[in-house]
Amino acid sequence: MFTGIVEETGVVRGITDRQLTIIAGTVLESTGQGDSISVNGVCLTVVSITKDSFTVDVMPETIRRTTIGKLRYGDKVNLERAMAAGGRFGGHFVQGHIDDTGSVLSAAPERDAVILRVAAPKEVMHYIVEKGFIAVDGASLTVIACDALSFSVSLVGYTRQNTILGQRKPGDEVNLEIDIIAKYIESFMNANKSGSVILDFLRKDDHSATR
Repeated sequence: MFTGIVEETGVVRGITDRQLTIIAGTVLESTGQGDSISVNGVCLTVVSITKDSFTVDVMPETIRRTTIGKLRYGDKVNLERAMAAGGRFGGHFVQGHIDDTGSVLSAAPERDAVILRVAAPKEVMHYIVEKGFIAVDGASLTVIACDALSFSVSLVGYTRQNTILGQRKPGDEVNLEIDIIAKYIESFMNANKSGSVILDFLRKDDHSATR
């Protein structure tokens, strides 16, 4: 589990069809073989580690569903270690399981911020609401506007300076992860016929308590 608070940006220093090696600093602290690290929002398992880098395995499914397969030598990536028990929770629940990719439509300055507008598949947009959460390349962001085909987020100076989102431009592909809470609520409601079963239960329970 991650929070979407990017700890640092790393640099790709090795690529094969099965592995990725990344130069890093902060995320190497207390990290060992078998631990999870979010790379541009993708949860990957560390298979080896040195004093200044780590290597992760990359599965075919990861290549199909994310932008990981498009990384090149020298590319910067967002990095976050899995959340430690008892750690501060500054973003939202991020699993590192990418739902789909989106495409940057525009990056427009607005006073001290930059408004990033991203086109997303309708299956993703179904879960996106204004003021809701979305993880873009692993960074937890608040949706400030959305329509049927796209959504917008506001990038403050810190986010632009400390993540790769400040370098994103129209046409760039980004990893997207929907807020898991939205999925759970929909699944729960569907399983209970739009909540009618649980509402009936609550009504009966309330009546029993007042007798």
